[in-house]
Amino acid sequence: MGRTALRRIIDHPDLELAGVFVYSARKAGLDAGKIAKRPDTGVLCTGDIERILQLDADMVIHTPRITLPYDAMNDDVARLLASGKNVISTAGFHYPQAHSSDYTAPLLAACARGNSTLTGLGVNPGFVVERLTLAASGLCHEIDRIGISETVDASFMASTEFVFGLMGFGANPLTDDITRGPLAGLYTALFSEVLHLAAHGLGDTVELISPAHQVTVAPRDIILPAGTIAAGTVAATRWCWTAVLSRGIELTLSILWTADPSLHPEHGQGHWNIRIEGRPNVRLTLAIDEGDHSAPPARALTDATIAVAIAGIPAVIAAPSGFFAFPAPTPFRDQLESTA
Repeated sequence: MGRTALRRIIDHPDLELAGVFVYSARKAGLDAGKIAKRPDTGVLCTGDIERILQLDADMVIHTPRITLPYDAMNDDVARLLASGKNVISTAGFHYPQAHSSDYTAPLLAACARGNSTLTGLGVNPGFVVERLTLAASGLCHEIDRIGISETVDASFMASTEFVFGLMGFGANPLTDDITRGPLAGLYTALFSEVLHLAAHGLGDTVELISPAHQVTVAPRDIILPAGTIAAGTVAATRWCWTAVLSRGIELTLSILWTADPSLHPEHGQGHWNIRIEGRPNVRLTLAIDEGDHSAPPARALTDATIAVAIAGIPAVIAAPSGFFAFPAPTPFRDQLESTA
């Protein structure tokens, strides 16, 4: 995400790169162009956040890898906001109001101090549910249930830390139930924001969120670029939540990450399948891919995520200080608010 964001910013005619923060010591001191495989920019990367805080910049595109616990990034983000920089993150902050005041208060205080704005933008979270699904809901007179399922092929991923850490692959389900552990807490914190923001877009509120997570074990050893998943250990995770809204709609979000898509023939084609049950029923399938089959398999989705973030820059800069989320584009309403 970070390298893609860097390339898109360097290449963009209306954006000027002011600075780059890196998490790897080996990248510190390098010209940003070298990391992005672009000509030198004259901007040297730094691992010292104090140098970033001192920069005169309108916007920070925040692209770290999501970490345990979910709020581990909040202190740094609050410092960025307090220094007067707006922040668009691809790693959270899509709807902080889903959490308690203990979570939101320091971030809002930082926004007030820096007269700055915070949002999370991306594909999922950030677009598929909150904008695409809600737009499709505007086709309906009545809605009973909304279901969004995501399928991500992780067989090409090369990061051992990500695949065997944050994705939970390789865990032994007999001794480590990841559906009830810290990973489940991390993804519940992240994706509960999607459910609450979708409810808000529908003019409703969440009454209850129920998890129904599952894992699939490897029927054989599965060799990935990131390492080998041993037979009998986790080869896929299905993170799933159903939110019941106050006026009765059930909203289910299901996210399948798998080391071998052939283990899940029932999931069909496309990255996302959206189904709205009501009057009428609505079905959508969304696929994001590359025409260039020699490109890295993750590039299309990464490009799309950063495209959403960069497209949001003008709106976030123009927004009042505090938390920002794009309004839903004319979604379903079972009650019409008066405009008088």
